[in-house]
Amino acid sequence: MTPDQHAKAAAALLRAEKSGQQIGLLSRQHPDMDMDDAYAIQSALAAQKQADGRRVIGWKIGLTSKAMQYALNIDIPDSGVLFDDMVFENGGYVPAGRFIQPRIEAEIAFVMKAPLSGKTVTREEVIAATDYVAPSLEILDTRILRADPETGQTRNVYDTISDNAANAGIVLGSETHCIDAHDLRWVGAITSRNGEVEETGLGAGVLNDPVESVVWLARRIQTYGQQIEAGQVILSGSFIRPVECPPGTHIHADFGSFGSVDCHFA
Repeated sequence: MTPDQHAKAAAALLRAEKSGQQIGLLSRQHPDMDMDDAYAIQSALAAQKQADGRRVIGWKIGLTSKAMQYALNIDIPDSGVLFDDMVFENGGYVPAGRFIQPRIEAEIAFVMKAPLSGKTVTREEVIAATDYVAPSLEILDTRILRADPETGQTRNVYDTISDNAANAGIVLGSETHCIDAHDLRWVGAITSRNGEVEETGLGAGVLNDPVESVVWLARRIQTYGQQIEAGQVILSGSFIRPVECPPGTHIHADFGSFGSVDCHFA
């Protein structure tokens, strides 16, 4: 793809987000697109959002579980950008019509106190750069159709990455913890929708340790000339399958001694 095609795809995604009308699969429009194209579209989308006044507050990491990697026939995670207008209060409401097809995932969030960059970033450097960790929910949405109505072709990883890794919102729990206060591999969540348990999981589902997820992110974004900044929030990846959130949904994620997170969809 050309830079002009990247910019046009990003503009189409931004229009879809604002209008609530999904666009067709980019992977069908551009069958030869690759991962570099997908991240170039994501970067163009982020630049357009910043030009509209949005502020970058962090990063999300996706496709960290084997189940999701197998589903998309990929063996590495992906990442997206968090913006200031994506933050929702713990226990608060997501306005009706804000998202197209919202889903949620339970994750461990890292809040950083120092920058991280470089292809040799280590686990120890991530731990040293982390201010605290907290329970969180990521709200997913898709500005691209999940499947092409004519061919039945489903979204692939290039569509998802282009669409800012399906990122749409973030809810941080009120409880915060020093990174060494818990073995994050054993931090888990019981995630309920309208009072019924939908999903459970453990932090070990995220590359065997959520810290390793942040290591991966710091190394990957360095290849695109980016870095993790002090004060940014990092969503380290979900250890549950996405839970659909139609209007009227109440989500409660019980992380036990690690805390809890709630969100309501009007």
